[in-house]
Amino acid sequence: MDLIDSHCHLKGFKDKGELNAVLQRAADAGVTRLITVGTSPKDWVPYREMTAANPGKIDYTVGLHPCYVDAEWSDAVSNISTFFIPPNAPVALGEIGLDYFHLPKDPVEAGELMIHQEEAFRQQLMLAGELDCPVVIHSRNAFDDTFRMIQESGVDWNRIVFHCYSYGAEEIAKINECGGRGSFTGIVTYKSAPEIRDALRSQGIDRLMLETDCPYLTPEPHRGKPNEPAFVANIAERCAEALAVPLDELAAQTSANTKAFFQLA
Repeated sequence: MDLIDSHCHLKGFKDKGELNAVLQRAADAGVTRLITVGTSPKDWVPYREMTAANPGKIDYTVGLHPCYVDAEWSDAVSNISTFFIPPNAPVALGEIGLDYFHLPKDPVEAGELMIHQEEAFRQQLMLAGELDCPVVIHSRNAFDDTFRMIQESGVDWNRIVFHCYSYGAEEIAKINECGGRGSFTGIVTYKSAPEIRDALRSQGIDRLMLETDCPYLTPEPHRGKPNEPAFVANIAERCAEALAVPLDELAAQTSANTKAFFQLA
């Protein structure tokens, strides 16, 4: 079985000296390639270095996550394009988007931050269009605005993935109709998330990608432990069960989908 973790965050493992062990456990579980996703300038350079040290095993992305957007967001965004130069260029721009779940409780502060998030998202979508690269979308409690802004940007929907898909079947149908896709995390294994499995079945296997989003969202049966790329195998098993397809078929198809989407060599 050959699986890819299409979205993880590896800096914490590297900082704690655990990266080699994490990579070995992933390989032992059949997870042979990882995409570590940038969220702020604090991890962009470490991820480029990590990719250079692990060719063919680790790829990376660069983007300003909405939860790291503040009044000084433009300084960070202005540096993104400098990473898209060989060698060791990122495979996508992201994760970028809107997050209305983590807004301040004060309505004035929340409103100001929403404006900053939208401005940063719009600027990064423009950059993605210029670079003609895949785009990793973070959207939480903000589907309508996220969808609208992508539509307005003119970015090719075939280059769009809503990572850690957390909406329902109706929303993923809109995304798929435009040409985009959702990728699925350990949430799909939770008993409390039937709507996520409904969305999974609505999309089907042809555009499906799998991710851990580790160290967050540990899947069953490992909940209570830190998440890691090896647990993609558990997510794959649950997705295969929900879609009623053989596990080997799902693994092969999701890996092919991920390689095609990110244009992995």
